[in-house]
Amino acid sequence: MLIDSHCHLDHFEEPERTAVIARAVAAGVGQMVTIGTSMAQSRQAIAMAEAVANVWACVGVHPDHAGTEGPVPAAETIAAMTAHPRVIGIGETGLDYFHDTVAPEVQAANFTAHIRAAQMTGLPLAIHARAADEDMAAMLEAAYAAAPFSFLLHCFSSGPELAARALAIGGYVSFSGIVTFPKSDALRAIARDIPPGRLLVETDSPYLAPVPLRGRRNEPANTVHTAKVLAVLHGMSEAAMADLTSANFRRLFAKAA
Repeated sequence: MLIDSHCHLDHFEEPERTAVIARAVAAGVGQMVTIGTSMAQSRQAIAMAEAVANVWACVGVHPDHAGTEGPVPAAETIAAMTAHPRVIGIGETGLDYFHDTVAPEVQAANFTAHIRAAQMTGLPLAIHARAADEDMAAMLEAAYAAAPFSFLLHCFSSGPELAARALAIGGYVSFSGIVTFPKSDALRAIARDIPPGRLLVETDSPYLAPVPLRGRRNEPANTVHTAKVLAVLHGMSEAAMADLTSANFRRLFAKAA
């Protein structure tokens, strides 16, 4: 069984969402995590996870949404949302300098609040990092030195230095359909070097449909295509990769286990 560790089921309206989940299960993706990108949307994610047995939720504010609902949420506010039994992690949060829609200092304040919530609760962070490798690595290292916490670099598309520095403090790395793209040779090289025990798989659906489905709307069933590429890179069978990434998921997101 595969687990889609990061998707956005709120982008699918009913009754399509039910069909999307059913297609995932039929494809061998037995569980999926729907991700919060704002406080309001995080509440929707909790409701979805509450309604469907094989769906979990993470709660948090995406860096592109930091400060858009009012002040950056306090760590205590984020932590309080994790009390729900279907919430297994915090995020997605992080830094995104590519879109340049939110000031870096606001993003940093938002990210710091989420890190503190992870330190308070013991739940892992789902981290978005884009065009911010040095600041991301520095913030993670400083915060981890103060109080260790677990985290996942989701939809990894950064450079090898960020991967190495995250791994050095216990981080996990998840790959999406980007790793299947023809021009992703450098990313595949990074994926090949990730220790097997730190590797997860995801879709980030409805975005980033993998080869051979480029140009279509992505969905959790397509986790199988990314996992197939990772299996080749690591010299193992698809079934072994499914077992490996699912075991890693349960170790990181221990509340789901």
